[in-house]
Amino acid sequence: VGDRCYEKGMYEAAKLLYSNVSNFARLASTLVHLGEYQAAVDNSRKASSTRTWKEVCFACVDGQEFHLAQLCGLHIVIHADELEELMCYYQDRGYFEELISMLEAALGLERAHMGMFTELAILYSKFKPQKMLEHLELFWSRVNIPKVLRAAEQAHLWAELVFLYDKYEEYDNAVLTMMSHPTEAWKEGQFKDIITKVANVELCYRALQFYLDYKPLLINDLLLVLSPRLDHTRTVSFFSKDAMQHAAESRDAELAQKLLQWFLEEGKRECFAASLFTCYDLLHPDMVLELAWRHNLVDLAMPYFIQVMREYLSKVDRLDALESLHKQEEHVMEPAPLMFDFDGHE
Repeated sequence: VGDRCYEKGMYEAAKLLYSNVSNFARLASTLVHLGEYQAAVDNSRKASSTRTWKEVCFACVDGQEFHLAQLCGLHIVIHADELEELMCYYQDRGYFEELISMLEAALGLERAHMGMFTELAILYSKFKPQKMLEHLELFWSRVNIPKVLRAAEQAHLWAELVFLYDKYEEYDNAVLTMMSHPTEAWKEGQFKDIITKVANVELCYRALQFYLDYKPLLINDLLLVLSPRLDHTRTVSFFSKDAMQHAAESRDAELAQKLLQWFLEEGKRECFAASLFTCYDLLHPDMVLELAWRHNLVDLAMPYFIQVMREYLSKVDRLDALESLHKQEEHVMEPAPLMFDFDGHE
């Protein structure tokens, strides 16, 4: 009879009947239709049924009784297979704040599972990014890292992304992210710790260039950390090349000359030869010839002198051509003499 009353919408009658037989699940459903949400929650607790909790929870959400909805939701989220439906119900109606509050309250439950920590991290990435890093620092071991990684990347949360890459032991991606987004993601201690663990050694050399561009005053600290993994000959060449480029860009002839002399003092013949072309227009040929002769490097410097000679000859040829053109113009513009007849007329 109670069921027939319920189906006919006679909820007051159904309430009395269900109460009389202690059918708490059906009574909770009936109370929802009567708008008696608190009583519905109390009877859901007595029914102890996930289905009843969901029905009452959704009704409380529709009635915007979010405190009562949360009380019901705490009995639902502990079931991993029920979490997605509950979240969709809240999100489809735009109740993101209320959903976040419910999941935050649920983290302390004895039956809290990975899905809850993961979904809360994803919600933070979308709606409360300022809270995501703290959440990860506390619960990174209880989230599905690949899933949260994707959410952090989509939300452009670079510091959080680096943190997750580090915990997931994807050190190469962590370093690349820090170098690509230094303002948000780079931290000196964290970078030096992770760079020593990368699998791709080429990243070490990219890190050197990154420090030269962004943190030149800290390059010595980075070298101390990386020295066991670097090829020292290649590293010296790397810095020599950078020194050459700096000298060329400075447009300082004295600096370029001092760099040449330093290469010779250190026995870096190839760097000396490379500098002749990198800093070509800053060097004086007589000075280069003297240095090459003193250090028995005339053969090494010969391509430079050939280029200098070619330029000088080209300039001389251009000057000769200009002089010839000038003479032709003078000849063409020379005034013709005036002619007079014997009568004194022009």
